[in-house]
Amino acid sequence: MTLVSANALFRCRASALRTLCDSGAVSDLRRARFARLVSRALADLPERYRHRMRNVEIVVEDEAGPERGGDLLGLYEGVPLTERRDEPWLPDRISIFRKPIEAMSASPRVQAKIVRDTVVHEIAHHFGITDERLDELGRS
Repeated sequence: MTLVSANALFRCRASALRTLCDSGAVSDLRRARFARLVSRALADLPERYRHRMRNVEIVVEDEAGPERGGDLLGLYEGVPLTERRDEPWLPDRISIFRKPIEAMSASPRVQAKIVRDTVVHEIAHHFGITDERLDELGRS
């Protein structure tokens, strides 16, 4: 699983233990802090789920843009594991959108909770769990 920023001048790669960001701009400190929140959310996933995630890229973007729904916090794009068969698949993509999450609260703790909930929600889609089922589970 890979975490990368969509900004061409700013790239972060994360493992469960570390995030590496390359950029010279001071404003990228905010992006790097946000990428660490996403990395921590991934690291905090139960091991049984982390090991079952297959062929998925996790991307931090500033915002979704109007063509993708505008005010989304996250977006899963791909074929859920429950629907895959023997064919080779392109990597799934989970996008986590920084600006709408930061706009919800200035508190780092609240942002961390929103990021964690968003990451869990989008990973649930990777495992084939629908929005309706997430609503039933209280995880929408």
